[in-house]
Amino acid sequence: MRIHAVSTIAASIAMLSALFAEQASAYDTLDGKAPIVIGHRGASGYRPEHTLAAYDLAISQGANYIEPDLVSTKDGVLVARHENALAIVHQTTGAVIDATTNIHVLAQFADRKATKIIDGVTVTGWFTEDLTLAELKTLRARERIPGIRPGNTAYNDQFEVPTLQEVIDLAKQRSAELGRPIGVYPETKHPTYFDSIGLSMEEPLTQILHANYGNTSSAPVFIQSFEVANLKDLNNMTDIPIAQLLNGGGRPYDFTVAGDTRTYADMATAAGLAEIALYADGVGANKNLMIPRNADGTLGAPTSLIGNAHAAGLVVHGWTFRRENQFLPVDFREGSDPNAYGDLEGEIGAYLAAGMDGFFTDHPDVGVAAVAAIPEPGTYALMLGGLGLLGAVARRRRR
Repeated sequence: MRIHAVSTIAASIAMLSALFAEQASAYDTLDGKAPIVIGHRGASGYRPEHTLAAYDLAISQGANYIEPDLVSTKDGVLVARHENALAIVHQTTGAVIDATTNIHVLAQFADRKATKIIDGVTVTGWFTEDLTLAELKTLRARERIPGIRPGNTAYNDQFEVPTLQEVIDLAKQRSAELGRPIGVYPETKHPTYFDSIGLSMEEPLTQILHANYGNTSSAPVFIQSFEVANLKDLNNMTDIPIAQLLNGGGRPYDFTVAGDTRTYADMATAAGLAEIALYADGVGANKNLMIPRNADGTLGAPTSLIGNAHAAGLVVHGWTFRRENQFLPVDFREGSDPNAYGDLEGEIGAYLAAGMDGFFTDHPDVGVAAVAAIPEPGTYALMLGGLGLLGAVARRRRR
């Protein structure tokens, strides 16, 4: 009788161990796996964005993916910049108002300053498509928002503008060193514009990705865009996963060009998400589409977007999570300094609890901590059920 009871307890413990093991991988994500952390332009909260130093730090901080925004050089090479404008000047005063490189202080490129219309907006400055890769490599990167991140300016003029291939090489090298997969999450910037000047991005992008990862849905890659037509083209060119970006307002620029009146809000509905699922594997959603803010700036209640996306078979990757107070909901800010750090981990935790599958963050270390901190769904119920089972076994032994 005692042997039977002991064996029953052992079997019960084995059952609980199996249940706990299964539960350990259970999250409210589409696939039940832990949400992914995407280094937004690298660890751009700590280093100038879209530099190998920023990407490398993001990997060291535990990011699962690193995100290069892609634009083209004059000779058709894809490089990592948030915009094709390398420095922008004020239309009236001529003062530099935005710069991710030092091109505006280099006399040899003074004659490259131009005024262009990019996605319907007039911009004056220097542009990647007016420089060859060799010329671009003579530039050095600078912090884009020095007023908010003055500490990052210590790294100004130290790093080159990397190519997509160099970003991939870094990811593969660090993957081998760390023994874990590190993916890339490239975004095609202004594809309609680049098409209009004869620098289509889809062909060189798929060529590079296929050469490095193969044409497979299991590649550690997501291709993303705010436009739709180029993603539909890419869906016919590759099996690599695709993510449709959804902004909090406006419409895709290719919709504007085509006279399509649908907006991102329309695309974020259940019907819109079902249509996206015909050509994409996920959506990269403005975080306000998932959990909007209340009138007083505090975080509100979740919308149905995540549930509707999951019902359509789409993963949801939210953007952008930043640590400075000015980017956080009021109830997650700490102190009155808009540039001081607030409770980013707490904000991310609220979105993870809503079922978000991954997220873009300038501060990957905080993102990794937020994922580690969220309790797995059902853990406490499982523990209580296990205790009840062991109690029943104990009562049987006493009888």
